[in-house]
Amino acid sequence: MLAIISDLHLTDGTTCGTVSPGAFQLFAERLEHLAWRASHRQDGSFRPLAHLDVLLLGDVLDVTHSSRWLADGAPRPWDDPRRGEFVQTVTNITSDILRHNAESLEILRGLSQRGAISVPLRDGPGGANHDAPVSTPVAVRLHYMVGNHDWYFHLPGGDYDVLRRALIEQIGLAHADQRPFAHDAEEHAALQEIMRRHRVLARHGDIYDPLSYEGDRDASSLSDAIVIELIGRFVAEINRDLAEDLPTGVIRGLRDIGDVRPLLLVPLWLDGLLDQTRVAAAARHKMTTIWDRLVDRFLEIPFVRARDRWSSAEVVDSLARILKFSKQGAVPWSASDDDWLEKLASRGRLSFAHRALAEHDFRNRRAKHVVYGHTHLAEQVPLDASSADAFVLEQMYFNTGAWRRVFRPTYLNPNGREFLPADTMTMLVLYQGDERKGRPYETWSGTLGPCRQRVPVHRIDVVGTEDAGSQSISTPSLRTRPPHFAPSLAPPGIVPTRRV
Repeated sequence: MLAIISDLHLTDGTTCGTVSPGAFQLFAERLEHLAWRASHRQDGSFRPLAHLDVLLLGDVLDVTHSSRWLADGAPRPWDDPRRGEFVQTVTNITSDILRHNAESLEILRGLSQRGAISVPLRDGPGGANHDAPVSTPVAVRLHYMVGNHDWYFHLPGGDYDVLRRALIEQIGLAHADQRPFAHDAEEHAALQEIMRRHRVLARHGDIYDPLSYEGDRDASSLSDAIVIELIGRFVAEINRDLAEDLPTGVIRGLRDIGDVRPLLLVPLWLDGLLDQTRVAAAARHKMTTIWDRLVDRFLEIPFVRARDRWSSAEVVDSLARILKFSKQGAVPWSASDDDWLEKLASRGRLSFAHRALAEHDFRNRRAKHVVYGHTHLAEQVPLDASSADAFVLEQMYFNTGAWRRVFRPTYLNPNGREFLPADTMTMLVLYQGDERKGRPYETWSGTLGPCRQRVPVHRIDVVGTEDAGSQSISTPSLRTRPPHFAPSLAPPGIVPTRRV
C-alpha cells in the first residue's frame, strides 16, 4: 500500500497561513482505516498488512514563502546556493517552519513509530480495529520528494546534509542517509523500487510549469521571484503603510494571496478583493500604485530580465501587460497575452493530464498510474485501456491536489476578476497484489467551504465618491460580490477526537 500526498506548503507563518494539526490527525486516522481495508484480500481472507509507504510528493515544507528573504542584506533564491549566507537563510527558514508546525510534524513523525498504526489479527465483528481482541502494528515508512517550493533540499553539499538530517529526524523519514532528497524517482533506488512495485510513476509536476522549473532543480525559477519580490514585498508594504486605511477584510485577504492559482492571476484576484470589500477610491489607488511600482521593480531584476530567452515573445513586456493595473482595460488581457499565458503558465489548462501521455513509463505500459502534484487541482483522469491476451491494462492520471486553501476563477466569470476559495485536503492510495480485495487505487478528497464574515466597508455616496459622513451607499448591481472569505485553517471534514 502506498499513500501519496503533496503541496502541504507548511510555512514559517511570516507571510501566509499553514494547515492546522487537525488535518494531520485526520490523515493518521484515515491511514489506519485504509491499512485495515488493505488487509482484506481478494480471496476473501483477512491478512494484516505488514507495512505501508507514505510519499510526500513535493512542496511539503515551503521555504520560499518567508519574509526572511526580504531582510536587509539577505540573499535571494537565485543567488549562489553555495554561499554561507544562502545556506544560513535556508537553514533559519527551515528551522522556523519546523518550530511553527511542531504539533503537526509530531503527528506525522509518530506514524513511523512502531504501534502508531495497527490492524487486528483477524477482522472484528464490527469491522473496526477496537472490535478485535489482538492487533498487530503496521510499519509506516515516510519518503520525501521535492518540488519547486522545497527544492533547496535537493542541493548537494555537507551543509545541506546537516539540514536534511534535521528533517529526517523531525519528520520521521525512512531515508537511510542525508543525501539530496529526490526530485525524480530515478535519483533514489528505494523510491524507484516502491514505484515499480505499485506500477506508478510519480513526480511533483513542476517540470511542466516554465514559471517554476527551468531544467535544473538545483536552481531557482521565476515563480520564486514573483513570490518574494512582488507578492511578498507588496504585502509587507501594505501592512506597513496602509493597514490603518483599509477594511479588515483586505488585510485578512492578503494572507491568502499566495494561494491563488495560477500565480499570474494574482492581480485579477486582488482587483476582485478590492471590489468585494469596497475599498475607498483613494486607498484603492494607493494600493494599485504600490503594486505597479513593485512590478516595475520586479521586472528590472537581472534574474527576471534574463528570462527573455524563453520565448520568441518578449517575456518582460508580456509580464508587464499581465501584471500591471495600469495596463488593464475593460478586458483583462488581449488575445495575444492570453495565448502567451496559455503557452507559458497553462492558464485555462490547469490540468497536466496531457503531459502524462508523453511519460516513458506510460508509453511502454510499465506504469498503470501517473501521479503529479503542483497544480493544487485534485484530478483522476482515465488515460488509456489497452487489451492483450484477454487482459485490459487500465492507465490513469492522478493529481494529488493540496492541503491548502485554493482560489479558483469562477466559471461564469465575465471580467476575469471573480474567484471562490475552498480549503482542500487530498490523498491518493495505491494498492498492490490482492490488497483491498484487488482494488488498484482509492482517492480521498475533502473540500471545506470557508465561513463568510461580513467586514466593515467604506461608505460611498450614490455617485461613487468617498463621503465619510454619508450614511448611504451606492445601490449594488446584480453582480455585487460577496464579502471576502476569512481564512480558516481547520482541515476539511470532521475534526477527529482521537489522536493517533
